Amino acid sequence: MKRRNTQTKEVVLEILKTAGKAMSQDEIQNMIIPEVNRTTVYRVLNQFYEDGIVHKVVADNGKQYFAVYLDCEGNAMKGHHFHFRCTKCDTIKCLSIPVSFSIPKGYQIEDVNCVLTGVCKDCTN
Repeated sequence: MKRRNTQTKEVVLEILKTAGKAMSQDEIQNMIIPEVNRTTVYRVLNQFYEDGIVHKVVADNGKQYFAVYLDCEGNAMKGHHFHFRCTKCDTIKCLSIPVSFSIPKGYQIEDVNCVLTGVCKDCTN
């Protein structure tokens, strides 16, 4: 289905592209000026997810974060990969480490959510 492009979609996508990290709805909401309805931002993020523009990370704290399919160096990064959540600065980053695992016969993987938690390199210095 072809979706209509709106100014809110453009703003949200630009925020995610320049962030270099996964962001929560609250973080994105706080960066939008003038303020946009929370429900609209939530709907835009989920449409981006459904359309394969962003991926959704559910962290160990239960919070949802969204990131465009780019690694920290800005390279396209489709497919399964790990994420790292820093417990000090609460930042979530996509890690460009390939995920390798096996599952029992008869199961089919549709999505993977791998979140490692600890202290990031910026907070350990």
